[in-house]
Amino acid sequence: MHKTISGPEVVVPRHVAIIMDGNNRWARKRLLPGVAGHKAGVDAVRAVIEVCAETGVEVLTLFAFSSENWQRPADEVSALMELFLSALRREAKKLNENGISLRIIGDRSRFHPELQAAMREAEALTSGDKRFILQIAANYGGQWDIAQAAQRLAREVQGGHLRPEDITPGLLQGCLATGDLPLPDLCIRTGGEHRISNFLLWQLAYSELYFSDLFWPDFKHDAMRKALADYARRQRRFGRSAEQIDAEARA
Repeated sequence: MHKTISGPEVVVPRHVAIIMDGNNRWARKRLLPGVAGHKAGVDAVRAVIEVCAETGVEVLTLFAFSSENWQRPADEVSALMELFLSALRREAKKLNENGISLRIIGDRSRFHPELQAAMREAEALTSGDKRFILQIAANYGGQWDIAQAAQRLAREVQGGHLRPEDITPGLLQGCLATGDLPLPDLCIRTGGEHRISNFLLWQLAYSELYFSDLFWPDFKHDAMRKALADYARRQRRFGRSAEQIDAEARA
């Protein structure tokens, strides 16, 4: 995909996925409670959304709360849930006014009914034909996603609507939580760690990976533009050789 950004034509990813890491370490460095880092991270979310919207990214997926995060201290989890609830209520109207559709992926069953209701209300408010999709992964895990897709297909087989031999990678991919969206072209992780931590395991098979040492609250406009510029310099081959890609570009 090519778009013009401030002059020269550059390659822009259609779908960017981000593992927002380093909130707690940002807070500890400042002798603040961990939740302060998560609150500060909201400004980074706004900054990244702004850069994605202005450059023509179509989908932004943020890893907000993993299925493993329930193991964190109870007071931290409780504070995160309160922050999530208040952010949904505060930001949904702004997202809608700015042409942004909100989607939330993950297993919602463990969330408080009040939070589940707020998720549905925010999604309903921002639904429709929008220029940009913001997808929040909450109580999400890549293994859970693949398992629930397999369960859906198993029910189809059990019901006699599908034969096991008809199950293809494409069919399974369509049953994932992100099945109707383009696969992520770029996955960014902040906080200096170099792993994907059970995030979009199937979807990231051919994504470009970008790791930043910045803690998430410090990952603002310039950092995001730097990540997109790095992506634009890469050659995506999907198993083919560089020579094949160059020949196709010349054709």
